[in-house]
Amino acid sequence: MNEKLIYILGIESSCDDTSAAVLCNGKILSNIVANQDIHTAYGGVVPELASRAHQQNIIPVVQQAIQKANIDKNQLNAIAFTQGPGLMGSLLVGTSFAKSFAMGLNIPLIAVNHMQAHILAHFIDAENQQKPPFPFLCLTISGGHTQIVKISDYFNFEILGETLDDAVGEAYDKSAKVLGLPYPGGPLIDEYAQLGNPKAYEFTKPRVGKLEFSFSGLKTGILRFIQKNVAENPNFIEENLNDICASIQETIVQILMTKIKNASKETNIKHIAIAGGVSANSEIRKQLKAAEKKYGWKTYIPNFEYTTDNAAMIGITGYLAYKEERFSKIDVASRARMKVDE
Repeated sequence: MNEKLIYILGIESSCDDTSAAVLCNGKILSNIVANQDIHTAYGGVVPELASRAHQQNIIPVVQQAIQKANIDKNQLNAIAFTQGPGLMGSLLVGTSFAKSFAMGLNIPLIAVNHMQAHILAHFIDAENQQKPPFPFLCLTISGGHTQIVKISDYFNFEILGETLDDAVGEAYDKSAKVLGLPYPGGPLIDEYAQLGNPKAYEFTKPRVGKLEFSFSGLKTGILRFIQKNVAENPNFIEENLNDICASIQETIVQILMTKIKNASKETNIKHIAIAGGVSANSEIRKQLKAAEKKYGWKTYIPNFEYTTDNAAMIGITGYLAYKEERFSKIDVASRARMKVDE
């Protein structure tokens, strides 16, 4: 018997990327992302400018996604969209469009938790990407979140530990800013770190609970270290950029690896995944792979295109929700703050 074809349109607008994707039974037919370069000049995302850009981008992006998928909009079975967390102005653009479109087509609406979607991106039916079995642990690392989550089923999430203050992505970007690197600076630190000595400089690691994270002290320590050395030698950053970046990266990745190791030990779960924008980092990927032999883990690393904010991850979450008939009412509201287990 032929399997029924289920087409889901996913819409993502939580921050500064407008994205739309069409999936058919978990396979991606299109995944369009419109970036907003305007924020580079400000050294970070400006919420008002982000929401305006979403308003300009959303119709062309959705249209392009449907065209590239080579389907008619009337073939869509449901529309999934990011409910939160994120910037309220940005979320409202995606939410309003998704509601209107779903009403116009008279098809179900599916509100998606952005953090769950980052994790469930592992279940996209894609080449070179293995799907983790339940239960598994996921280290969710991005500009806004750092947490260890236990996933027992598609919609059964438990936070085992999270950051007490700043997220790891913010630690990367703020460190890059101190070094005079343009926004977003995290990928640049990763790039320069490849050429440096990770043991060149030592930064103090925070002392917090076994499964908790803290990055505010590390950020302050890096700032003071740079200020002190630049005062002694104005060319310090320029002359030692690769070593500084390598040392910052080594410290951050060691913190992450220690915590996920603790979580694996406490839960006796050896299936370990990563998700979120920072999971694109080359060093964390390398160390996770090395940990497979060292600790007997099986690790799951998403394809690069599914690490940063994208609609494919919203679409796969929508598809999994559709199969369980987890539909949303038309009055569902955007939420700037949401935990992964909500």
